[in-house]
Amino acid sequence: MGSGIAVRALSKTYRGGKVRALDGVSLTVAPGEVFGIIGPNGAGKTTLFGCMVGFLKPDAGEVTIDGLPPDDLAVHAVVGYLPERLMFDRWMTGRAFLGYHHELAGMPAGDRRNHGDPRSPRLRTASSAGDRDRDVTAALELTGLDPDSAGRQIRKYSRGMLQRLGFAQALIGAPRYLFLDEPTSGMDPLGAMMVRRAVMELKSRGAAVLINSHQLEQVEKLCDRVAFVKEGRVESVSVMNAGAGARRELGVRTAGSGFGDSSTRGRLEAAAAGAGAVLLESTGHSARFSVPDDETAAKLLAALVNAGYPVVEAIPAESRLERLFTEGQPGSGA
Repeated sequence: MGSGIAVRALSKTYRGGKVRALDGVSLTVAPGEVFGIIGPNGAGKTTLFGCMVGFLKPDAGEVTIDGLPPDDLAVHAVVGYLPERLMFDRWMTGRAFLGYHHELAGMPAGDRRNHGDPRSPRLRTASSAGDRDRDVTAALELTGLDPDSAGRQIRKYSRGMLQRLGFAQALIGAPRYLFLDEPTSGMDPLGAMMVRRAVMELKSRGAAVLINSHQLEQVEKLCDRVAFVKEGRVESVSVMNAGAGARRELGVRTAGSGFGDSSTRGRLEAAAAGAGAVLLESTGHSARFSVPDDETAAKLLAALVNAGYPVVEAIPAESRLERLFTEGQPGSGA
């Protein structure tokens, strides 16, 4: 297992130094950690990713992966990358495309086949028969691309299928470090679930996964820690307790006598606990609860009504990550 990723005092400017995209960014990511990077448009997130994977050269500071610079060939061999803007050889089939990248990743060649496409790259044949096909098939299955789709030319793919193929390509080299830039863009809910399962499987194997995304709910579910980047700086790093312990808040308003005072708090706590929720606070006609998912939220509302509380409104409260975006904005009270 490697030593992880270290970013130290990273700075990057454009237009002859007139535009500062990164300003002294420092962070670390450990093996087996899912690390999120969020922030407003233009915050420098994509530039940070570019420096971390070796596509961009910083003006100052350094990035190391396993103690080596990101453009070292040894680092290339253990890194997978899904860019936000996908580029493909659209005449290739999905399977041929993955087979080609299987060889570029230096994986055992096995019995690589061109699948009848005369324009497919010539791929060498090795004695370990089947390695290539098994690895490609495993990547297709993990990302939900069916065999029929894999046999079609990429130019016939939908936006969601292209995203799945790009994700499969990032996985094909069995990376120990995976960089995902907006991984669920264009995907349906099943695709988003697929990404979550794949990320958690990689985490269980000790891989480090970095996610840049505006899908805050996905980030909260997946990430162990999240860095909030603004104007080229890391404003904060939050511990998320992702996975089974991840919860969110639900605000509930009631009519009539309301939720009462402290003398009735026990009854309210019991109703919440019976539904799998936790009462955080109650004041007059409003209360806040912690719930793990939508199903529990529905059970909570039913339990409150059954307990005699006439619920008139239920609103998901701002998540911790949403508050990072709204703090300091007009009307936020900050």
